[in-house]
Amino acid sequence: MQVTPDSLPELAKRLLSERKRQGLTRAQAASVCNVSTSFIRDAEDDPSRCSFALLMKLIQGLGLKLTVEGWQVREVTLSTAPATSDNDSEATGAP
Repeated sequence: MQVTPDSLPELAKRLLSERKRQGLTRAQAASVCNVSTSFIRDAEDDPSRCSFALLMKLIQGLGLKLTVEGWQVREVTLSTAPATSDNDSEATGAP
């Protein structure tokens, strides 16, 4: 499922369907996902009113995944050599 503002009603249906498939009440799902019962209601009724972070807690708590396509991660290499300054060479007498 591609998530766009227009597809949020479909996301709501899928969240509701998954909760019911697992046999969870809203209160039970809230407990499992560490969110409030009112949040579960909002997510199932109108997820556009919900924060992304809490939606992710719900998605993960129900054992679902949200995949982001086209995400590019830059590789960063960190140096392990200690940094030196001009003051260090003066203190040791090194050129």
